[in-house]
Amino acid sequence: MDFDKPVAGGPCWTELGTDDLESAKGFYAELFGWRPETDPRQEAGCYTVAHLGDAAVAAISRLYQESQPVAWNVSFAVPDADAAARLVEEAGGTVVVGPMDIFDAGRFAVALDPTGAAFQMWEARAFPGAGLLNAPGALGWVELATRDTGRATDFYTTVFGWNAESSEWYTEFAVGGQQFGGMADMGDRFPPEAPPHWLPYFAVEDVDTAAAAAVAAGGTVRTAPMTVPDGQRIAVLADPRGAAFGVFRPGRHG
Repeated sequence: MDFDKPVAGGPCWTELGTDDLESAKGFYAELFGWRPETDPRQEAGCYTVAHLGDAAVAAISRLYQESQPVAWNVSFAVPDADAAARLVEEAGGTVVVGPMDIFDAGRFAVALDPTGAAFQMWEARAFPGAGLLNAPGALGWVELATRDTGRATDFYTTVFGWNAESSEWYTEFAVGGQQFGGMADMGDRFPPEAPPHWLPYFAVEDVDTAAAAAVAAGGTVRTAPMTVPDGQRIAVLADPRGAAFGVFRPGRHG
């Protein structure tokens, strides 16, 4: 990721929805050194913000509804959530929640792109999003897995104004000339029932050490540590409740 603070159109926040809040707080605190702080207000529903030092870096929340899977979600910064929601609909996506105010923090919406991948949009007010990006323990890359890369590219470039640069096996996304994420075709790498999805990657000092630490803390390794063609080392892990996330050592984009 080429920026260390949120920018318009780029990823600004990531949030885990889980059915075991306490387990998640302990797992990620051990893995990334996060300091979780749970909002004491009853209406906040135990929403927990994880910090590195004084910087908010991610959130852990209870599931909002029974049909919601245990999974990480990615939010993109928008100047106007209502206008962005209209663009989503016009471009063939679906708005499934909101837009709605979240206290005085900002305005929020959840949407599905035309290929079925869920994502969130955040119009910042009192809360700008992550106070730190692309540093160890913080969000550093986001990746879309989908079965229709062409349709997804058309959608996101229309809604967020992204630039897309594609190779034979991967597409990189940028906003304002700054790269922040990519897209891969799901192909045969996923079972047919696996839905398209966004996956957050957290920066770490050492990918192999992080993978071992995740297993020791009760998680699993979905994709073993490997070095990709541009020289970065990555792995895909899952927490004890099965929520997948990636880790990587910042390289060309760090």
